[in-house]
Amino acid sequence: MKALLPTGDPAKLVAYGEVDEPRPAPGQALVKVEAFSVNRGEVFRLHGALPSVGLRPGKDVAGLVVQAAADGTGPRAGQRVVAHPPGGGWAEYAAVDTDRLAVLPDAVPTVAAAALPLAGLTALRLLRTAGSLAGRSLLITGASGGVGHYTTELAVAAGARVTAVSATPERGRRLAEFGATVVQDLAAAGGPFHTVMESVGGPSTARALALLRPHGELIWFGQASRRPATLDFFAFFDGPSCAAVRHFHYEDFPEPYALDLATLVRLVAESRLHPEIGRLADWSDTASVLADLHERRIAGNAVLTTGP
Repeated sequence: MKALLPTGDPAKLVAYGEVDEPRPAPGQALVKVEAFSVNRGEVFRLHGALPSVGLRPGKDVAGLVVQAAADGTGPRAGQRVVAHPPGGGWAEYAAVDTDRLAVLPDAVPTVAAAALPLAGLTALRLLRTAGSLAGRSLLITGASGGVGHYTTELAVAAGARVTAVSATPERGRRLAEFGATVVQDLAAAGGPFHTVMESVGGPSTARALALLRPHGELIWFGQASRRPATLDFFAFFDGPSCAAVRHFHYEDFPEPYALDLATLVRLVAESRLHPEIGRLADWSDTASVLADLHERRIAGNAVLTTGP
């Protein structure tokens, strides 16, 4: 079957190649991939170690089950699904564990569903980590990507007063429509905040930390700038008292992905969550889309389709 494979070439990170069609294990369904989303984390891995270890990218897919799991779990053949495999999804077919699948209702288009898994799971679990946000102030850095869009919309709906940092007014327009206060720099963010969700790294982390209220919490979940953060804890203790810094990773949760994917699908079906697709293209354009994503020329999610 046809699949996108790492090239090791920074100028063109992936190219078509031929691989064996996957043979599902008993607890896996075989999915005909109709659309997939690409994420900046995958771009960074393609620039780094991924080609050398021979792994195939692709964690966000949506499509049609063509072979149900032999153990009887999961969706039936013929059902549309969204899936979050650990890799290998940028291909014509993917074998996916049934606890990583959710069935799509007619109200949720395949293209919209493909934009849900990694970004949506991250946002949902970030808010679960933060706890009750009703009436509380929340700062989100690096908010114009897929995670930021989902987190902002869900947090506003939960009653939070959200301030979102977006590099440009254009990239932040949708965040403002959700009900957030949008700023282009932390210096304009105001504060102090009950909770800060920080994903930029570099000097942003220390600056965001200084905007916490006493007993507030900073949840660190990324380093999009690719610059390590340096914190001066003497300066920190001159600011908020008894504040906390928490590391977050969306995989470190007991709930199976299937349950949270089903929640995201239900929210989309009920028009309570709106995938923001900043780029939609055929998968023959994946290499150029990855370059634009790396250079932050795409707001929201980028989705590629495999069919005509």
